[in-house]
Amino acid sequence: MKPIRVLQFITPAGFYGAERWVIALANNAQHDRMICELAVTKESETQDLSVAEQYPVDAGKVHYLPMRGRFDLRVVSQLVEIIREREIDVIHSHGYKSDILGWLAARRAGIPCVSTPHGFSGAVGFKLGMFIRAGTYMLRHFDAVAPLSEELVEDMRRFNVPTKKTRFIRNGVDLFDIDKELASLPKASISDDGGNTRTIGFIGQLIPRKGLVDLLKAFDLLHRDDPGLRLELLGEGRQRKELEHIANDLQSGQAIRFLGFCNDRIERLAGFDLFVMTSSLEGIPRCLMEAMAVGVPVVAYDIPGVDQLIDNGNTGMLAPHGDIQTLVSQCQKVLDNTALSNQLTAAGRQKIEAQYSASRMAIEYEQLFHRILNRDLAAGSESQRIG
Repeated sequence: MKPIRVLQFITPAGFYGAERWVIALANNAQHDRMICELAVTKESETQDLSVAEQYPVDAGKVHYLPMRGRFDLRVVSQLVEIIREREIDVIHSHGYKSDILGWLAARRAGIPCVSTPHGFSGAVGFKLGMFIRAGTYMLRHFDAVAPLSEELVEDMRRFNVPTKKTRFIRNGVDLFDIDKELASLPKASISDDGGNTRTIGFIGQLIPRKGLVDLLKAFDLLHRDDPGLRLELLGEGRQRKELEHIANDLQSGQAIRFLGFCNDRIERLAGFDLFVMTSSLEGIPRCLMEAMAVGVPVVAYDIPGVDQLIDNGNTGMLAPHGDIQTLVSQCQKVLDNTALSNQLTAAGRQKIEAQYSASRMAIEYEQLFHRILNRDLAAGSESQRIG
């Protein structure tokens, strides 16, 4: 059977969950059955295009689309040209801006379009809010929308996306790639202080909905009882300067490091003693899945999406959203109890292997694309349908 040719389309905002998701799908697709090419907008000279630079060369060709400013409708014509030249069967978009441009290109080229929502921002400015509303309105006109979590499925109902077009495909992480990188790492060395320094970490965008002010406050309380603790935050975002200013005013400020974007994400993650997430809004967060896959114990606020990963006291520890004191208490339990930490990491890794692998996810997307194209697919189980 001729392989399906899919064009993944994303307007990169860095190298975070959605961007890494695109690479995970490409890594785990069976290339004799599904070819995943990639199109990215190039909006400025300083834009982070790591998703394109790290895209697997054997997955498919990478296309760069010059864009003037934050939104440029000329990208539609560029996409149509790629679709026709590369004989693309389906365009698969990620994010409100790529949804708008991708849908217009798909309709002009006469091919199906699929969107994967990765989550939606909370409080934003008027202009960005208008674009997001336009993108969510566009979703109801897609051939299929594949949310990554039950919470996002509910969002699709709220956005009036027809249930017959909604296909829940659970998020997944690239375990093969993670394990390969972990195997290549040198054995951890004992720190100069005799092993008294321990690291709490976070990886993700430095934006308000990640709740990082709460994380800084919680760390400050933990550090008062354990001066050997340090906090590392990996990632960039519009809130970085504000967070750095807050950190500088804390008693623990000297123990807090803002590392920006790091290419050695998995290596640094493997060095964490605890991963903490204080978000107010998520899909099913990839960084949390990666921490569990790597074998790092996790503590997080109990919000939709996160609660799909963390079974409190089993695969991680939860605290009510906004409850900093309980968050601190949960962190202390993990840091002070090696047996509990080991139990959480073992159960966390098992959960990821059983339910959240990217190989399972890639098979379900392949089946969805076949179904949209009205092709028969002999192998594999059916994707789960919500409706």
